[in-house]
Formats: sequence, structure tokens, C-alpha cells
Amino acid sequence: MIIAIDGPSGAGKSTVAKAVAKKLGFSCLDTGAMYRAVAWQALSDGVALDDGEALGRIARECDIEFGHVEGDPIPKRVFIGGTEVTDAIRTAQIDKAVSPVSAAAPVREALVSQQQRIGRAGDYVVEGRDIGTVVFPEAEVKVFLTASDEERAHRRVRQNVDRGVGSIDYDEVLADLKRRDEHDSSRATSPLRPADDAVRIDSTDAYIEDVIERICEMAREAMNR
Repeated sequence: MIIAIDGPSGAGKSTVAKAVAKKLGFSCLDTGAMYRAVAWQALSDGVALDDGEALGRIARECDIEFGHVEGDPIPKRVFIGGTEVTDAIRTAQIDKAVSPVSAAAPVREALVSQQQRIGRAGDYVVEGRDIGTVVFPEAEVKVFLTASDEERAHRRVRQNVDRGVGSIDYDEVLADLKRRDEHDSSRATSPLRPADDAVRIDSTDAYIEDVIERICEMAREAMNR
């Protein structure tokens, strides 16, 4: 079974996806980390972020791997080309770079193929921006998770404070989120939008536990059909 969770940056997709996976005993695939890893490699190699073909080569030729702790379905570490980039891909610099990288058609083609191969081999919660529309249109459960711009910015700042990585300036983070929303929603390849059959959940004023339980209940209902 595939549970697809889409939505804009800062909506809580990663937190919710990991919690749902743990409750259901599923594995979790963080597609955003894959695009971030390609962005990190591009910056490290001095590749221009508007050079789609060069970015595509990175996505095709550099193996992206996730490190797991035994018994935990949630990957804790991210590697590209054998180099660990777990913390390096969560910086403000990568926040800015990942949108143009993810908009490049050759990158999406390469990574979508990898994501489909992984996800169709088991039970996965997969989060991103085009999971229910492009990567797994056949997903049994589809959710479009969002929140207000201001709430998403506050969450991202708190997250960056906790991690000690990324900007903690609220105005800067809010501006970056709005810029990324515009970029992701207007790109020609796999734009950010809800699948026609996705359940929309606004988490602005919701308890995160209630959002998690709602998605788990949707999955249980789908299993029993």
C-alpha cells in the first residue's frame, strides 16, 4: 500500500509521514531529501542550477541512499555518492537551491523512477509535492496537507532552532516559503497541486496527533475495502 502525502514546504509532511509510518508499521520514503541531496551535489560540484542536463546527470549517476537504525522504518541518515549529507541538506542554502533543481525535468525523471521502484516493493508512506499526482497516482490513500503561510514559517523557524541548522529569521523564512510555493506551483514539470481525489487537510489550528490519527484511519479503511 502507498500513502501519498503532498503539500507545500513547512506544512508538516515529514513529521506526519514519519509518525503515520511508525503507527502502521510502514516504511517511509522522504522524496524531498532526494532532491535536496542532488541540490547539495550540484552546489558542491559547481553545477549551475539552471543546467537541467547536468543536474539530470547527477540524479542518474550519483546513488542516493538512506541509513536506517535496525527496527526503525524511518531513515535517519542520507547519503549521495557515498557521502553523508544528513545535516548538510537542511541548510538555508539548500532551501533556496532545491526548487530550481526539483523543477528540472531530467532530475524529476531520474528520481521519480527510483521512487517508484522503491515504493512499489512494499508498504510505504511517501511525502513530497507530486506523489499523488505523478509518482504514485494509484496510491490507495492521498492527502494534501497544508497550513497558513505564517504557521508554516513559525514551524520552520522552530525546526531550524531545534536542529541548529538553517535560518531562524522569521521574515526571511516566510519570504523563502512564499517564493518556493510560487516556484513549485508554477513550474512546468509536476507542479505542486492536490490530486483530484486527495483529501485536503489544513493543519494550521489542528493538533498534530489528530492529523496523524485521521490519516491512519483513512489507511485502515482502505485496507479493509
